[in-house]
Amino acid sequence: MKISAEGPELKQLKRLESGIDGLDTLLKGGLIAGSSYIIQGRPGSGKTILANQIGFNHIDHGGRVLFATLLAEPHDRLFQFLSTLTFYKKEEVNQNIQFVSAFDTLENEGLDEVVKLLRREISRQKSSLLILDGLLNARSKAETPLDTKQFISELQGHAAFAGCTVLFLTSSQLDDGSPEHTMVDGVIEMGEEIIDCKSVRRIKLRKTRGSGAITGPHEFEITEKGITIYPRIESVLTHPALRDSDHMETISSGIPSLDTQIGGGLMTSSVTLIMGPSGAGKTSVGAQFLAGSTPQEPGLYFGFHESPQRMRMKARALGHDFAGMEETGALHLVWNSASTGLIDRVAYELLALVEQKRIRRVFLDSLVAMGRVAVDQTRVLEVFTAVLGELRSRGVTVIASWEIQRMFSDQFVLAVPELSSVMDNLLLIQFGRNGTELQRQLSILKIRDNPYDLSLLEVVMGNAGIVVRKV
Repeated sequence: MKISAEGPELKQLKRLESGIDGLDTLLKGGLIAGSSYIIQGRPGSGKTILANQIGFNHIDHGGRVLFATLLAEPHDRLFQFLSTLTFYKKEEVNQNIQFVSAFDTLENEGLDEVVKLLRREISRQKSSLLILDGLLNARSKAETPLDTKQFISELQGHAAFAGCTVLFLTSSQLDDGSPEHTMVDGVIEMGEEIIDCKSVRRIKLRKTRGSGAITGPHEFEITEKGITIYPRIESVLTHPALRDSDHMETISSGIPSLDTQIGGGLMTSSVTLIMGPSGAGKTSVGAQFLAGSTPQEPGLYFGFHESPQRMRMKARALGHDFAGMEETGALHLVWNSASTGLIDRVAYELLALVEQKRIRRVFLDSLVAMGRVAVDQTRVLEVFTAVLGELRSRGVTVIASWEIQRMFSDQFVLAVPELSSVMDNLLLIQFGRNGTELQRQLSILKIRDNPYDLSLLEVVMGNAGIVVRKV
């Protein structure tokens, strides 16, 4: 039977939000209420933290949690560890979250009695979320794979009847054909890898029955706040160009003499890449651009090399009062470490600042340093494409810097050919020889949507700012 576009809408499954933004993003809204999930990973991968964080977040939304363990480890050690995390609320223990040990029951009476115990506790506590830690021990007690399936099935049945979502935790690296995997609705895998001397934690959704999800590995970190997951940003920002504006205006580059060479200035919502060696003046050009920010259209310096203090000094040498602009809310200066961190975290922080501060101009200094943060270097181009496309679609005008190793203009080879197609404008600053003197020389390689002069320009810096003139 054919159903028209105006036919009945698809039924939306009720979700249980984990309270962890990144996880809810991966799960397209959260766990499916009343379903069962396995969280698996080696010891130390973060399973217990993730489950408890979901549990305490669930309490905040009016739910009740039963945390049952099949492990010999006493709960006191768990409480001691959880007390170092900000989501843990001691006053909720034995109130809205109950901790029960089923280890002795498993050892002395078997799986059937464990099911009966948990069924009674779910009913007595009116639990809407059950967390069972130690599925591996249950498996070891089962005489056959069928017994494992039966244990999970019976527990699922009782929980579903009570409207309770179930999380099974296991340190076993179960494969897709294991009895446990075949019985549950979802599998969340957590792990840690060493890549080029860097340790990175990753989470992956291996199975999500009856629901869409963002697949593949995603990086996460554990801090005093608990677990923060950063979905691969290129998998989240999939169609930013669809929101792009069809109305653009000209905005000054901050250098009037350059504006005359590029058709009056940069187009709004455009991305300009300034390439050049260290000391050529890329950051100074970016500072000149940010000097045009106002409280109505704020600017953002998002850098990896220059601290806010040094940026204020550089701006002062060019005749600009960045400190005063910060006081009025016209400008925001942010420094990031180029040696530690996660590239997705950096990207999300950039977009969050743009949204929170209503930023209209961004100077990103530099893309090379930002890319160096990435553990997986094969993703760098996709991350840049997604982030810059998102900024463009939000009506933000961007200038980004890219450091190259070649110092002089007669040595230039395009450093980032794959990235050049993403950019609206390409500028190159290098050192050139004029007799016995060195000059900073600017080449305009590409200006999209505006006519431009191909003449080689000398860059002169002084207390009155930056001036360019034909060589």
